[in-house]
Amino acid sequence: MALAPQGGRTIEPVEAPIRYAKSGDVNIAYQVTGDGPLDLVLVPGFVSHLELDWEEPRSEHFLSRLGRFARLIRFDKRGTGLSDRPGDLPDLETRMDDVRAVMDAVGSDSAALFGYSEGAPLSIMFAATYPERTRALVVYGGYAKRIRTDDYPWAPTAEERRAYAEQLEREWGTEADLGTMAPHADAALRRWWAARARAAASPGAARALIAMNSLVDVRDLLPVVSVPTLVMHRSGDRDSRPEEGRYIADQIPGARFVEIPGEDHLVWIDPDQILDEVEEFLTGVRPQAAPSRVLATILFTDVVGSTDTAAALGDRAWTDLLAAHHMTVRRELRHFGGEEVNTAGDGFLALFDGPARAVRCALSIRDQIADLGLELRAGLHTGEVERTNGSVSGIAVHLAARVSAEAAAGEVLVTSTTRDLVFGSGLSFADRGERTLKGIEEPRRLYAAAG
Repeated sequence: MALAPQGGRTIEPVEAPIRYAKSGDVNIAYQVTGDGPLDLVLVPGFVSHLELDWEEPRSEHFLSRLGRFARLIRFDKRGTGLSDRPGDLPDLETRMDDVRAVMDAVGSDSAALFGYSEGAPLSIMFAATYPERTRALVVYGGYAKRIRTDDYPWAPTAEERRAYAEQLEREWGTEADLGTMAPHADAALRRWWAARARAAASPGAARALIAMNSLVDVRDLLPVVSVPTLVMHRSGDRDSRPEEGRYIADQIPGARFVEIPGEDHLVWIDPDQILDEVEEFLTGVRPQAAPSRVLATILFTDVVGSTDTAAALGDRAWTDLLAAHHMTVRRELRHFGGEEVNTAGDGFLALFDGPARAVRCALSIRDQIADLGLELRAGLHTGEVERTNGSVSGIAVHLAARVSAEAAAGEVLVTSTTRDLVFGSGLSFADRGERTLKGIEEPRRLYAAAG
């Protein structure tokens, strides 16, 4: 699974205030970020949380990139997140009034609407009802109807929907249906998803919301939509079928349908797949992957014997230990000014603009992880890397990965390039001799770092 980077963050999302718009007697929480030339209202799925949505790197990347080409207007739907939670169930018409109230509050006469998952039918209804206030419509992972009928055979049955609501209520504090939404989610995403769900709605409210959206049927509205429309769906989506996306696009005059590879329903998994299409549709310009070459120190880490440890501890205990490991690594990266680029399982790839900080960070992570009963190995190399849309590549990255693979348990290995650059830093190194590294033409002399 491709992960968005943690680097390149702006402080704006943290500082942008949470405000409230009055929709009838209900207060709707909203936030405005970004400074692009067009207004974009993001209509969230089942639940959302304006603050917590910034705390997961992939979600942050999704929101930050939208804010680079639009003034991004986000809100928590009534009954969820930071908005009021009235006792009665809201229908689409009421929630449509909430969208209008937020647009009025921020002075937006006309905006593009981007509705994902449950936000799709609400966005469709708004676009059909208020075309003068809708510049364009974007739908991702949407549906027109939530209960199966003969002429809409892709949705679940009413019985399946009731069973789903009961299961969701039971698992709300932990799983919260992530197995369907993101079948290959890593531990960090699972932890954030569960915390976000708990903060966004109670288990009973979640079940009630399922009951409400099970009544959704906007099929008759689709031919009425007259604004430019982009419909996207992942080919293996387990929450709503790609046939549902095609149906929506077929029924909206002039709509464009784009099928994206993948099984994940969530917008935050491989978000650039979605955002490339959205940006081109709304701005007329497809973002170019312009590479940027920079000098950096690359750090690779992984846990030694993780497979055996996981088998010995069991799934739940290993998941908890892995979460503690991730938290520790990220804390040390922040402390030493490192940028997390990618993580997969128990491994991390990070970049530093200074080799001494990189080595000290690796040593500190090793020592902190040892306190958890885990053994870390790490490899570092300093060289030119190519950065493209948040990813990094180049021979230097490949070399650092090979160095890491040579490290023994508890060892932080560096190349001679990195060692020579930290001369005078107070760090010491033990010569580990020349090694022939896979895919590297010339042997490299490696050194084990010490504090």
